[in-house]
Amino acid sequence: MTERPHLRLTWFDDRTEATGHLVIDTLGLGVASGGLRMRPGCTMAEVAALARAMTLKEALVYEPGRRYLPFGGAKGGIDFDPRHPEAPGVLRRFVEAVRPLLATHWAVGEDLGTSQEAIDEAVAAAGLRSCVHAALRHVPDGAEAGLDRVARAFAVEVDGLGLGDSVGGYGVVQAVLATLAEHGETPAGKTAVVQGFGSMGGAAARYLDRAGLRVVAIADRVGTVADPAGLDVAALLAGRSRDGLLPRENLPAGARLLDREEWRSCPADVLVTAAVSAAVTAANQAEVRGRYLVEAANVSVTAEAEAALLARGVVVVPDFLANLAANAWWWWTLFGDIGPTGAEAFAMIEKTMWRLAGAVFGSARQTGQTPRAAATAIAEGHRELLRDKLIHG
Repeated sequence: MTERPHLRLTWFDDRTEATGHLVIDTLGLGVASGGLRMRPGCTMAEVAALARAMTLKEALVYEPGRRYLPFGGAKGGIDFDPRHPEAPGVLRRFVEAVRPLLATHWAVGEDLGTSQEAIDEAVAAAGLRSCVHAALRHVPDGAEAGLDRVARAFAVEVDGLGLGDSVGGYGVVQAVLATLAEHGETPAGKTAVVQGFGSMGGAAARYLDRAGLRVVAIADRVGTVADPAGLDVAALLAGRSRDGLLPRENLPAGARLLDREEWRSCPADVLVTAAVSAAVTAANQAEVRGRYLVEAANVSVTAEAEAALLARGVVVVPDFLANLAANAWWWWTLFGDIGPTGAEAFAMIEKTMWRLAGAVFGSARQTGQTPRAAATAIAEGHRELLRDKLIHG
C-alpha cells in the first residue's frame, strides 16, 4: 500500500503542554475508523503507523454478504499523561477541536490511555450523539436501531466483565488457537505470557487460561508477576485495579515479582503483547523466548524486530489480524450483522478469526510470504473488491 494519508493534523492545547495528532489514512464510504489514545511521548509518526494498521484491519475483515462494508482507517493520539489531573480536560478540548471531522469522517473509540466512557463523555460534550456519529448515516435500518443495539451490547456482562471489555481479548485468543492449529499444534500443555492487564490483556489472559494454556507470567506497568506452575488468572482479574494493575498481595509461594520489562524473557510457547506500541524492538527482540508472538497491541513489534524474530523461527501474528475483533464487533453490532448478545458476538468472532487465520497462513505457505505480507495482500485485495462494489454496485 503506497498511497499517502488522506489527512494529517496537529493540535496544540492552549492550557497545557499537550499536543494532539490525527491521521486519517484512508476513507471508505467517506468514513475512517480508529481509536484515540493518550500517552506521554505520543508522536505523529506513531499515530500515522497506527492509522495505516487500521486501514488494513478494516479491509481484512471484509466478507461479502455482510451489512457492514468496511470503512477506511484513522487514529488519534494525544501526547499527555492520562493519569494527570488535567487529562479529562485535555481530552475534551481535543475532541472539540476535531469535532467537524468527528461529525463527518472519523468514527472514534477508546485506545491506550483512554476509556470508552471518557470518549463518550467528550463526544457528548461536543454536541455529537455518538462516538461513531460519522458512520450512522450508513446503518441500513437507521441510526436509532443501530445505536440501540450497541447500547444493549455494552450492557451485557460476561462472567463479571463487560462484553465490550471481553470481545477484544477473546478474538486474540481465537487467533492464538487458530495459529496453533495452522502449525499442527494444540493448546494442551502450552504456556503463555501476557504483557498488559487492561481490558485487552486481562480478557486475553482469561481466555488463554480457559482454552487450556498455562499463563505463566503477566506484566503491568509496575512489573511482572510470574509463576512457572501457572497463575490463577481468575483471582488476578478479581483483584485487578481500575487502571489495570495486578494484585500483588496473597500470591502463591511459587509466584515471583520481576521487573517490568522481564516479561519478554519469561519462557513460554506464546507471547501476547497487549499494552504499548514498540514493545519489542531490534534492541530487545533477542530476549523473546518461544515459538509464537501474537500482537494484541497495535504496532507492538517494530519492523526490524519482526524480521529478526522471523529469522530465528518465531511466528509473528500481525496486529491487524490478531486484534481486529473489538473493532469488528462494534460494526457488526451497529449494522445488525449480529445481535447484542455475548453468544452471537463470540460465535462471529470465532468464525471470523479462524477463517482469516486459515487464509493468511495458507497464503503464506503457498507464496513464501511472511504472515504480515500475506495478510496485507489479502487486505489490499479486499479493498479492491470494495472499490469495485461501490463503483459498479
